Amino acid sequence: MLLRQWLTLVAGLFKPRLTVFDEGSLAMRVWPNDLDVNVHLTNSRYLLAMDLGRWDFAMRTRMWREMWRRRWFPLVGSATLRFRKALDPFQRYELKTRLVAWDEKWCWFEQRFCVGESLHAVGRVKVLFRGPEGHVKTAELLAACGAPDAPARRIPDHIRLWLEAEEAERQAGT
Repeated sequence: MLLRQWLTLVAGLFKPRLTVFDEGSLAMRVWPNDLDVNVHLTNSRYLLAMDLGRWDFAMRTRMWREMWRRRWFPLVGSATLRFRKALDPFQRYELKTRLVAWDEKWCWFEQRFCVGESLHAVGRVKVLFRGPEGHVKTAELLAACGAPDAPARRIPDHIRLWLEAEEAERQAGT
């Protein structure tokens, strides 16, 4: 894990720069230590790959510079994954990461696992940033990333329904 993370961070410094509104792409491969008893990418590795995809996104948008300078760090509030097709041993895939929506506190990322044009899995992650003074407002984060006038992006219906499900769980005490 740590080796992959460091390689992703360093490689991100040399890849073409992105804006926070672009889609990042990270080429990956399924290695033998990524497999489960069914001999395909194990569920937990999808979340690991998603972490790497978001770090690659942060490096390529230069968000990491502000995170480092201001001592901000990302916190995952929740994540969801939907599997469509297995990723097999040694199979190459592309992890596509994009920021799909935000409000004053949270950012929502969509991350798609693709082999060519074929979608194998899709994950969504709700992230906030915290600094020495507490939660970082999304407007401050976007301004630090070169998008000071970015209006709030409409939260898509599928994410809104996910948030409603989270609220229902919270009210139920789970």
